[in-house]
Amino acid sequence: MLGITGYGVYLLSSILINLTPGTDTMFIISRSVSQGRKAGIYSVLGISTGVFIHTLFAAFGLSIILAESIVLFTAIKFIGAGYLIYLGIKMVFQKTSLHIDSTPEQEVELKKIYWQGVITNVTNPKVALFFISFLPQFVLTDHHFGPVPFLILGISFIITGTIWCFIVAYFASTATKKLRENTKISKLLNKLTGIVFVCLGVTLLKAKAAS
Repeated sequence: MLGITGYGVYLLSSILINLTPGTDTMFIISRSVSQGRKAGIYSVLGISTGVFIHTLFAAFGLSIILAESIVLFTAIKFIGAGYLIYLGIKMVFQKTSLHIDSTPEQEVELKKIYWQGVITNVTNPKVALFFISFLPQFVLTDHHFGPVPFLILGISFIITGTIWCFIVAYFASTATKKLRENTKISKLLNKLTGIVFVCLGVTLLKAKAAS
């Protein structure tokens, strides 16, 4: 099928991989718990956009450059980790509740959350390395469809991942709705979320390029 082999196995593998908690999942859960369902949904959309960008990179060979360049890998890693740590520290010292409602000001905040999701995913070099090591296993070596197989596989991964992340965001926000309605607890959740972001940033710093 358009240069793809073992699509059923790939789809099952994608679902299992998406079910495994990682940096993106923790980002979505943290936003959903501390700021509610809308924040969680926008986080999912941001992460999914980032994965689509990685798909384009893998499809057109740009990720190979990242995998073979220690300098580029390290630079992107530090940018991504630094950004997560910055977001975390900002939330830890945030004095007001970050709960999202329907005011115009909060709509602006939702857009920020979306772009934060995009940036944290795109600047995670581990995602790029995953795509260039995982996708080729399901692409025929003698196909003549250019980047099409990679795009199909990437989009399939995004669809399954987005559905799962929406479910995660919904349940995480619903389970903690009562807690967010308490101002003191809401502020505490924001600070805990900030600490999670800092930890994610530190974890990303430990990532190593493929040898």
